[in-house]
Amino acid sequence: MAENADALVIGAGVIGLAVGRALAKAGRDVIVAEQHDAFGTETSARNSEVIHAGIQYHPGGMRARLAVKGRDALYEFCGSHHVNHKRCGKLLVANGEDDIARLKFFKENAEKNGVDDLRIIDAVEAQKLEPGIRCDAAILSPSSGIVDSHGLMLALLGDLENAGGALALSSPVIGGRALDGGIEIDFGGAYPITLRAKTVVNCAGLHADKVAHSIEGIPLKTIPQLKFGKGQYFTYSGAAPFSRLIYPLPSPDSQGVHYTRDLGGQGKLGPDLKFVASNNDYDVDEARRNIFADTARRFWPDIDAERLVPGYAGIRPKIKGPGEEGDFTFSDKTVHGVAGYLGLYGIESPGLTTCLAIADHAAALLD
Repeated sequence: MAENADALVIGAGVIGLAVGRALAKAGRDVIVAEQHDAFGTETSARNSEVIHAGIQYHPGGMRARLAVKGRDALYEFCGSHHVNHKRCGKLLVANGEDDIARLKFFKENAEKNGVDDLRIIDAVEAQKLEPGIRCDAAILSPSSGIVDSHGLMLALLGDLENAGGALALSSPVIGGRALDGGIEIDFGGAYPITLRAKTVVNCAGLHADKVAHSIEGIPLKTIPQLKFGKGQYFTYSGAAPFSRLIYPLPSPDSQGVHYTRDLGGQGKLGPDLKFVASNNDYDVDEARRNIFADTARRFWPDIDAERLVPGYAGIRPKIKGPGEEGDFTFSDKTVHGVAGYLGLYGIESPGLTTCLAIADHAAALLD
């Protein structure tokens, strides 16, 4: 016998918590179910913790549409909820004539996305801002920043629970079925249960396609096959050499190995990108230290490779393969024909930045 529920969100990463919060604040009775014994242990905890400005995303796509809205909402949320963050700024650097020519393209692209505070600066100004940098020119992005991702998720969970929502940990989805008037989801774990919900939102991240496949009635052709993009990070021992984030020019599928720092001042390099078959391989290959250092020397000539220490790795759920630009996918009834089901697929970067905007968009689709 199935227990009844109003709204069920599958996955308690930053996206699932934000969606659950939005639905609870709208008056829905919400349960957020997570397969692990803690929230936000996968992609949400294994990233650069960067608040992105919205520079390189293809205009008109979902990432581009939500980037500035999400960025501004996140800064406001962090301020009102006392989430540790810093609007530290970012330099997108160019080395060589080809790179310099591309700076104008990225600035114009960003302006189409609503980013209105970028400035192209020369090498002299860049080196005044960051004396250790090497570049021929750069884009200065003052709205880029960093955030405590765990603190953010705690604040989202607090709002969710204050609005009457609940978090159910150690609740893996093992199957389900679309029925008239609702969707039944079977949960395993120590206390197996079946919930019949009016609304189910699939925010399972790296497992979103697997979860969708397990629910009978969702057309297979509407479920994208996720690809796993693994990125490794190396931390830099000693004082942080830059106060701002330093990025090379991006490629369609990656923002490249860049320099970031955490809120405690710890510098780090990463991520690289390798498409892998497994979505749970978090090993860091120490042998890549010199590759990371050589890559960073294009903008950081004085880097000491011996001070790079293996940090951590993260995996992103990508819609597209190597060399291709992906986007967020929201699969609702207009796509698959199943009332009450919303699937979120390919929520990679800038998912952390746009979590609140993603949640608002998901709630609007469900309305």
